[in-house]
Amino acid sequence: MQQLTGSELETARHLIGRISTIFSATVIGQDNLRRALISALLAEGHVLLESVPGLAKTTAAHTLASAISGSFHRIQCTPDLMPNDIVGTQVFNYTTGELTTQLGPVHANLVLLDEINRSSAKTQSAMLEAMQERQTTIGGRVYPVPRPFMVMATQNPIEEEGTYVLPEAQMDRFLIKEVLSYPSSEDEVQILDAIAAGTLGGARREVSDPITLEEVSQLQKYTRRVFVHESLKRYIVDIIATTRSRSDIAVADLETQVRVGASPRGAIALMQVAQALALMAARSYVVPDDIVQMRHAVLRHRIIRTYDAIAAGISTETIIDRIFDAVPVP
Repeated sequence: MQQLTGSELETARHLIGRISTIFSATVIGQDNLRRALISALLAEGHVLLESVPGLAKTTAAHTLASAISGSFHRIQCTPDLMPNDIVGTQVFNYTTGELTTQLGPVHANLVLLDEINRSSAKTQSAMLEAMQERQTTIGGRVYPVPRPFMVMATQNPIEEEGTYVLPEAQMDRFLIKEVLSYPSSEDEVQILDAIAAGTLGGARREVSDPITLEEVSQLQKYTRRVFVHESLKRYIVDIIATTRSRSDIAVADLETQVRVGASPRGAIALMQVAQALALMAARSYVVPDDIVQMRHAVLRHRIIRTYDAIAAGISTETIIDRIFDAVPVP
């Protein structure tokens, strides 16, 4: 595979900079969210966001779609939401006597699944084909989703009534799970100032100087061409093997704290996110810090703790940090 040239890196830096500028102008103080969404976009992955209400998740999705000139659909998940409400259905036309297909809201460049854990397991599974295969099946016919395609799902961790636990198979489909925290006091003052000035909030706004969908596809191709040395691939594999307690690297009490380790999809995600972060830093190659930087977001939903670890209050992030501390950096 041909390594990225200097002019290609400069093009990527300019395009990513335009996305970041548009995002930062609308979403104040959520740098981790910006980094998660852009890196997932570059790596052609999906994002699961967990936070309390009011932390600009929906605004962030709107803004990202505007920044890339893409189509945007929002799906409010409820217990009575059916699979056909998401993927689409066939409608009988009484005039022609034929069935016509109506594509569902999942057919957009960026799809926001709001409060995904409020929908039933049957409806959640309807998203798996679209997320993994980039297509839906309606009436036995396959309909590809638009390219680029990205799903951003949200869930509220503090409400339990009327919610369903996401199955592990679907959790593993998300490239990143980002847990958002409250903005700082300074950022909240900026939010109030922007609201008072009328520059924040309201309906989806037109943004200046967005990039095109063709340029997004170009950035995704650049991301796949970012060089990853064999020693770093071995480093990623050693990390994932250690989460399963199947490596020569010993981590104290890991077997009693981790019930299920990360799947091979976790290794792929670590590499793809590292490539995206390298491109965001205008580099044509991955360094170890690219792998370490978003370790929590990539692995927190792929490691299942034992009941003893949960009872002892040991967080998944703590376990991940101990694993990374134990595995030698090349």
